[in-house]
Amino acid sequence: MSGFDNFNTDFYQSSYNVDDQSQAGYGYSNPEDQYNKQFGQYDYQQQYSAPPGMMQPQQPYTGQIYQPPPTYTPAPPQSMYTSSFEDEPPLLEELGINFDHIWQKTLTVLHPLKAADGSIMNETDLAGPMVFCLAFGATLLFTGKIQFGYVYGISAIGCLGMYCLLNLMSMTGVSFGCVASVLGYCLLPMILLSSFGVVFSLQGMLGIILTATIIGWCSFSASKIFISALAMDGQQLLVAYPCALLYGVFALISVF
Repeated sequence: MSGFDNFNTDFYQSSYNVDDQSQAGYGYSNPEDQYNKQFGQYDYQQQYSAPPGMMQPQQPYTGQIYQPPPTYTPAPPQSMYTSSFEDEPPLLEELGINFDHIWQKTLTVLHPLKAADGSIMNETDLAGPMVFCLAFGATLLFTGKIQFGYVYGISAIGCLGMYCLLNLMSMTGVSFGCVASVLGYCLLPMILLSSFGVVFSLQGMLGIILTATIIGWCSFSASKIFISALAMDGQQLLVAYPCALLYGVFALISVF
């Protein structure tokens, strides 16, 4: 045991003292000297200076970036709604119904000797002809004749025949709507004939004379309008003959 105590004493002999714990050991410096500075005391304003052989850092670009001018400036969304309803055309004008032209065409038919305006007569206006066909069927209805189908059927066939004939005779040509408009307006005297049939019979001598007069009136007015609208000088009789055949069929419906 005495030998073991001597070995233990020799093994742990060193110059280390407990009082030296506050001092630095193992070759390290005092940590209070390195980390004594706080983060707020660090000087961030120190400039980095590169060695002479190294490239200096580029300066920041202080100019203006080129922006191309816009080629298209879209209109604001409310620009399409700025126009008021006062600037818009009337609804009847958008539908192609012009009462002034209807009245002028009616006066041209009622006055056979009046010169026809070719610019007005060349328009496709079917409002007046539809009203006149309806009025003609209504006056036939007062005499106990329900002939609406015959009126519109004969009108369609007659307009198609006159359309083919006028395109063969004229140099400029004509539209089907223009032919239907003129023949429909010239049906106005036939309404007078059917109205007379409500008052008295048209199968006597007076009725025959009145019927012949109405047929001549309708055909003369229609041929006059066609001649002025299509510039067919000297061909009025050639145009009036097929018109007289067409209106003669309407006269037979009114008389019988």
